[in-house]
Amino acid sequence: MTSSAPSTRWAALALAVGGFGIGTGEFAIMGLLPDVAANLQVSAPEVGHLISAYAIGVVVGAPLIAVIAARWSRRALLFALMTLFALGNFASALAPGYDSLMAFRFIAGLPHGAYFGVAALVAASMVAPNKRGQAIGRVMLGLTVAALIGNPLATGLGQWLGWRYAFAAVGGIAVLTLVLLHRFLPAAAAGSSSSPLAELGALKREQVWLTLGIGAVGFGGLFAVFSYIAPTLTEVTGLSTHAVPIALAVFGLGMIVGNIVGGALADRALTATIGGVLVWSVLVLALFPLMATQPWSAFLSILLIGTGVALVPALQIRLMDVAADAQTLAASLNHSAFNIANALGAWLGGRAIEAGWGWTSTGYIGAALAAGGFVLFVVSLLRSRRTLSHAPA
Repeated sequence: MTSSAPSTRWAALALAVGGFGIGTGEFAIMGLLPDVAANLQVSAPEVGHLISAYAIGVVVGAPLIAVIAARWSRRALLFALMTLFALGNFASALAPGYDSLMAFRFIAGLPHGAYFGVAALVAASMVAPNKRGQAIGRVMLGLTVAALIGNPLATGLGQWLGWRYAFAAVGGIAVLTLVLLHRFLPAAAAGSSSSPLAELGALKREQVWLTLGIGAVGFGGLFAVFSYIAPTLTEVTGLSTHAVPIALAVFGLGMIVGNIVGGALADRALTATIGGVLVWSVLVLALFPLMATQPWSAFLSILLIGTGVALVPALQIRLMDVAADAQTLAASLNHSAFNIANALGAWLGGRAIEAGWGWTSTGYIGAALAAGGFVLFVVSLLRSRRTLSHAPA
């Protein structure tokens, strides 16, 4: 179904604010990595495990929630998800130590994938089919604006008052989202979902798994670099910690550009967009170690790496197309895949650093992951064509 333009814009804004809160909560720990490490008396790579804990929460929560709440209205589900996200972040702000913070970051991650998946379905339902990429892009704009504005602000707030205040602020954004969803999200645009059995049907589809694999591996390259961007800038580029929020804003600007361009390109040529973005990511990630040595080139590299988020709306649409009647689970699993990418990138980047390869080795790890995503993309295309060639006439 489609809605009038004004109501669609306001509903998209409400959904995007939720994305802004989730994006800020997810990325804030990356900018505050040295602060959390010093406060909790653990190493920077150990704090990187907090990033992985959140990502694992997303991976576990997305399919679990999508199946359990399959019969819920999407409006009610969005409210429940944002409430859980708020509680997880308020608890993170009050965590007494490293182990409890690890648990609370896992809990905060549980609603992440399901929220974005359901929000994407709601946004796509309110526009014409050939505008789905741009509609999903508008919802994901909240996530990318979080990288441009929310994350630097949270990082600055955390450096000023302490990292706990950053998570408390994220909880406040979640509460604001609940108010906006209540006011602007029409019940008709967020109707009932499917059934648990129908949703689980997505797991029987080969193309669903291959598409998820593209995101889980290919998008990991971005996180391999971004997870350790703060210490890389201070240890390699020679910048002070005060420059980190600026670098994060530059990364966010790249994400916004990638999100807008990626959504528009996906509406025009979906397959070419996915392949093109993966190749682009290989190139810009491979250049990061060379560009990270000087401030101007480091900032340019960070901007270009951020544009790799153009992969998100394109893969979201592809999942919708190959999932048939299992829309909620497939859409939610897209963000499970991206957070497997988050966990995988952070873990492999941390291992490379711990092995003594240097902070900039994350660029080469990232390029290898993006290349792996492209290989899966090619396999997906070949398998799809083989299936079509063997289909009965």
